[in-house]
Amino acid sequence: MKPLIGITTHRRDSDEGKRDVFGLMIPYVESVRRGGGLPVMIPLGLDETELRELFARLDGFVFSGGGDIDPDLLNIEAHPTMYGFDSDRDRIELTLIRWAVNEDKPFLGICRGTQVMNVALGGALYGDIASQTPAPLKHDYFPGYPRNHLAHPVAIGEDTTLSRIIGKPIAEVNSLHHQSIREAAPGVDIVARAPDGIIEAIEVPGHRFALGVQWHPEWLQDRSEMRGLFAELVKAAR
Repeated sequence: MKPLIGITTHRRDSDEGKRDVFGLMIPYVESVRRGGGLPVMIPLGLDETELRELFARLDGFVFSGGGDIDPDLLNIEAHPTMYGFDSDRDRIELTLIRWAVNEDKPFLGICRGTQVMNVALGGALYGDIASQTPAPLKHDYFPGYPRNHLAHPVAIGEDTTLSRIIGKPIAEVNSLHHQSIREAAPGVDIVARAPDGIIEAIEVPGHRFALGVQWHPEWLQDRSEMRGLFAELVKAAR
């Protein structure tokens, strides 16, 4: 039996209405399938009892990218560049991550998913990298760039889950974000950084598989180390 891997979704507009579709980019689904898992799209709007039932049946999770977390949850003032707030999505994802950490269920956070992971566990974010950090690189290669555009290298810490998967100290990654982790949550290890010091990956030590990467490996599946992130998630979920 292949493990069931839940992937979080977002709300988007259809031709007929506003925010009346649950969306998920196909590469997330294909990456989980290629890694050996069965993808399950997690709808929004579930109450806590329904969410708990779904959590119990899933073997692992991918927390997908998307819009920004509600600044009220972050205790920061909204920045003009912030967008895509959805308090229900925040609720669903924060809850699932806390359950997954507490109950040792494997999960992979991607871009926004890494930021949600950090916030769920008590960490803080930059509202906007370009205006709130000294001498930043460009990290927001969207729109107008291919999603697999390699933006910059990341330096990966030794003796980490991420280093074991990537297999080398430096990896070239894509970059589609304007926010990032400012302070890592208690009990969370920083395991990769960009050349400007921005945190690019975190993990929970001692957990079966609790890893967040700031880049988008689902768009880099032509590279074995990026496929490995999904394969190792599925392996842990098995």
